[in-house]
Amino acid sequence: MQSGFASEIDRRFMAAAIRYSRWHLGLTGTNPSVATLIVRDDGAGPRIVGRGVTALGGRPHAEREALEEAGEAARGAVAYVTLEPCAHHGRTPPCATALITAGITRVVGAASDPDPRVSGKGYAMLRQAGIEVVEGVLADQAADLMSGYLTRSTKMRPEVILKLAISADGMIGIKGQGQIWITGEVARRQVHLMRAEADAILVGINTALADDPLLTCRLPGLEVRSPTRIVLDRHMRLPPSSALVRSARQVPLLVTAAQDAHDERRALLTEAGVRFLAVESLDAHIALPELLEDIGARGFMTLLVEGGAITARQFLAEGLVDRLCLFIGSTEIGGQGIAAPIDPGQMSSGFSKLREERFGEDHYIEYVRSG
Repeated sequence: MQSGFASEIDRRFMAAAIRYSRWHLGLTGTNPSVATLIVRDDGAGPRIVGRGVTALGGRPHAEREALEEAGEAARGAVAYVTLEPCAHHGRTPPCATALITAGITRVVGAASDPDPRVSGKGYAMLRQAGIEVVEGVLADQAADLMSGYLTRSTKMRPEVILKLAISADGMIGIKGQGQIWITGEVARRQVHLMRAEADAILVGINTALADDPLLTCRLPGLEVRSPTRIVLDRHMRLPPSSALVRSARQVPLLVTAAQDAHDERRALLTEAGVRFLAVESLDAHIALPELLEDIGARGFMTLLVEGGAITARQFLAEGLVDRLCLFIGSTEIGGQGIAAPIDPGQMSSGFSKLREERFGEDHYIEYVRSG
């Protein structure tokens, strides 16, 4: 329900707030990366007097950051918030109260918060204080950027993003050759940006053994935003000499391990800084739904699955993929290739196309689970 009317100016400032919310994706702990803009018009046109994004680690919230920057200029101004302001008390008053106290006269909101402590209550507090509220402005765009938080809030697990690089003839690799480059440098840099915005990245043990990857973000200036690495390794086959283990003290590494995994190998990996996720097995496979629940309980909101073919097929078969990101190269691999588990020509009816892009010579298509 809305009270008030959204103008073209409202949509313009909300679009700016949504872009700003991306600034701390993957860095806000268990809280979503939300943005707030404080805008006032003293007769010469609207101008931003305060802006805030959820702080590193999740506190303070965006509203408080923006109000602090605006100071007295917030009185009589408009607040643009990408997520409904919180309404529950912790050690500090809720953000809805902070907006009221600061003298904000109008609040324009985007996405709704499914948290029962917040849902509808933040807007209700603002209206009771006489503040005009407009809800749902560019809500889909805002929700798309905080889909990890929304997924964890409703499904009690992280959003699963499956990334695949596919050759022009539908292959994702060559048998027995480990990692090969299917896409160009521009597309590969885009993948590193995806890593910087994710909470965790996951591969299967076969990929870890064949490719010996680092799974870090290596874009200049964004190296510190590398996600936690997770390896599906039921029998603890990951060698201490691997690049993943050797970097475990610099970038967190979690290895899934069955209860009967080798104790000596566990001790070696623990000494190297590796941490473990206990898993259950079903028909010799790791129980993925239970694993995702455990990952979500650790506060992870987005999980980027990068390979390999067996792991991708398992996530797809169990209906656990929420977002599918396909980078399609221009070259063919041929008969020795490993077939992609899914491609645009055989897309499941459970997915709908969200966007298409070009990255250099490569084609990018992104799908989201329907409904």
